[in-house]
Amino acid sequence: MTVPAILKNLRLPVIGSPLFIISGPELVIAQCKAGIVGSFPALNARPQAMLDEWLHRITEELSAHNRANPDRPAAPFAVNQIVHKSNDRLESDLETCAKWQVPIVITSLGAREDLNTAVHGWGGITLHDVIDDRFARKAIEKGADGLIAVAAGAGGHAGRLSPFAIIQEIRQWFDGPLALSGSIATGDAVLAAQAMGADFGYIGSPFIATTEANADAAYKDGIVAGKAADIVYSNLFTGVHGNYLRASIEAAGMDPDNLPEGDLKTMDFGGGNGSKPKAWRDIWGSGQGIGAVSKVESVADRVDRLEREYRAARTRLAL
Repeated sequence: MTVPAILKNLRLPVIGSPLFIISGPELVIAQCKAGIVGSFPALNARPQAMLDEWLHRITEELSAHNRANPDRPAAPFAVNQIVHKSNDRLESDLETCAKWQVPIVITSLGAREDLNTAVHGWGGITLHDVIDDRFARKAIEKGADGLIAVAAGAGGHAGRLSPFAIIQEIRQWFDGPLALSGSIATGDAVLAAQAMGADFGYIGSPFIATTEANADAAYKDGIVAGKAADIVYSNLFTGVHGNYLRASIEAAGMDPDNLPEGDLKTMDFGGGNGSKPKAWRDIWGSGQGIGAVSKVESVADRVDRLEREYRAARTRLAL
């Protein structure tokens, strides 16, 4: 399997997934300093001009860290671009990413050849979210460098397939960088993803319950208190199926067990204003792996824990 140089030599084979609203410079910088890829959705920076400020800050702080710690440099960071017609900022956000030569661009909800070409033009790489083999093939045909297999149990917009199924199908024809998303919350699960054929574990929900995350305290507490059975899979809130915390749906006055079907035409990545409950702001995304999260802690402590678990799992299997 071929992994680009920029993704080699990570402390752990982990990519922190971009969390809508929640991921900001504080979380990304902490993840990168801890030795894993940190990422954020470009749309989290509002208004659009703020994206330039965020990338300036992230670039400067990571560069300063690297100068002070030449033996322990930060991992690269990534920016997530929503490639969907409802995102009217895409072109402007790409221009800002080009200015700062963002090393990794994660694309979701659409694959575009011109976007991949643009990122390659400034020396970056692209990773594309997919929920099945058909979408994976389309992404690579359009020039993506790698894939993020979003399996059942992932937080936010999630697929339906078993991680075993989606990884084995992709690996039959693709030997490039491949991350697995879906209930990965421990170092053991990261090693299992690698054993399955992935290069990286893609971890989101556990980082919601960190001090650096831009999440409501009740949201963080919900991650800590929640179990797999507390996750509801629905397409009501964005038109695309996703996983959400049951308690947040109930708090919005809805019955999690009797939700109507959503409509893809209603997808909106606007500011989340208005009185109606909105996905991510009021209805909280979460994956099924949160039973492994026992407390709110710093990113550094969470990554330390992941590393201990990962190394213990390797030792247990005599690897």
